[in-house]
Amino acid sequence: MNPQPVHDEPVRAAPSSAAAADRRPVDVSVLIVNYNTAHLLKEMWDALDASRGDLSLQTIVVDNASRDESVSVLQRDHPDAQLIVNADNVGFGRANNQALMAGATGRYVLLLNTDAFVAPDTLTRTVAYMDAHPDCGLLGVRLVGRDGELQPCCRYFPTPWNVFLARTGTARFFPKVRMVDDMTWDHGSVRECDWVPGCYLLIRREVIDEVGLFDPRYFLYSEELDHCFAAKRAGWKVVYFPGTEVVHIGGESAKSDAPLTSGGRQIQVLQIESELLYFRKNHGASAVLASVMLSTLADLILQAKHLLKGRGIAGLSSYWRHTAAVWQLFLRTRWGSVPTR
Repeated sequence: MNPQPVHDEPVRAAPSSAAAADRRPVDVSVLIVNYNTAHLLKEMWDALDASRGDLSLQTIVVDNASRDESVSVLQRDHPDAQLIVNADNVGFGRANNQALMAGATGRYVLLLNTDAFVAPDTLTRTVAYMDAHPDCGLLGVRLVGRDGELQPCCRYFPTPWNVFLARTGTARFFPKVRMVDDMTWDHGSVRECDWVPGCYLLIRREVIDEVGLFDPRYFLYSEELDHCFAAKRAGWKVVYFPGTEVVHIGGESAKSDAPLTSGGRQIQVLQIESELLYFRKNHGASAVLASVMLSTLADLILQAKHLLKGRGIAGLSSYWRHTAAVWQLFLRTRWGSVPTR
């Protein structure tokens, strides 16, 4: 597919239509994007209902052309939710934009993944925190896996340099560099950070009114990163709130299209493309070129480590494929200036 320019303005809610005007404003508009996760819907929904307390909720679901029984499950079990069924998979960010434009009226907008299961106090505690802190524009929570293991949930902006250090395992030689994920602290205190994952992301309505929601250039990955970057640039705080936790499985939709790698990285090509698009948009062509060059150098270093450990040449192909994918996408996206899909 030839790259096609995509309008790069994040989507804002449209002015109220007559139909939307009939709807009363609610506390939280919950936006859910579903893709082949019918087996998770009951658990996700039960947890959401148990967490609502006295809050009024509006739920809007976008099904991204699921091939399983998701649509029939949603229509049968959740008739009160507003359902949008896409004929094609338009990606995570664009689907959330659809949900927003469908008439979300909440004073807060919650992005909730189908593989994220909230605790009984999650909605009430996070809304209460934002009510009490009007300078907090976006809020994320403590994320754990099924086994209770802490997941990255309080993150800092990527740069070509800190991504290189993380991939090569050389960050310890540069202790003053702020890495994307710092898992060494206890994660037990509220703190401001750069961005939080989109599996549970509570957004103040005024943020969306000011900077929009997601830039449609991203098909998958980097949407929330880019959105938090825009919000912080506009003066809003992004906060990690550990007063509640959400169980996040991760990768369920991705597994329906491609198996996860041993390292848990999903659909590598989409990750690479989104990273290039993010660097070009927010840091310019020089950052894209630095990213590509450092990524290539990282693959060479990892190959050398592989050989020095006596693992033979058979396992080197993954590094070659990664390098090839980076350079192909660098060219196909015209130095990160246009998406490929």
